[in-house]
Amino acid sequence: MTPLLVILTILWFLSGIALVILILMHSGKGTGVSEMIAGSMYGNTSGSGIIERNLDRLTIICAIVFVAILLVFMIIFPLGSVA
Repeated sequence: MTPLLVILTILWFLSGIALVILILMHSGKGTGVSEMIAGSMYGNTSGSGIIERNLDRLTIICAIVFVAILLVFMIIFPLGSVA
């Protein structure tokens, strides 16, 4: 494995983990039972404003990095062989 491939693999893995964490940090928009329970515990203003917008931006950046590296892998290894 070349050093570039190792760096891309590590970056792909880290961006995937960051993407999962960032998606889980978003506030829910549902109207189910869990939203009623969470709505009574937190105020209506939680998760809004600049923090939510920055979280959206970070999520989009991580998704773009993840997909871009995936496309590079698809071009480098069209048949799925790593060796």
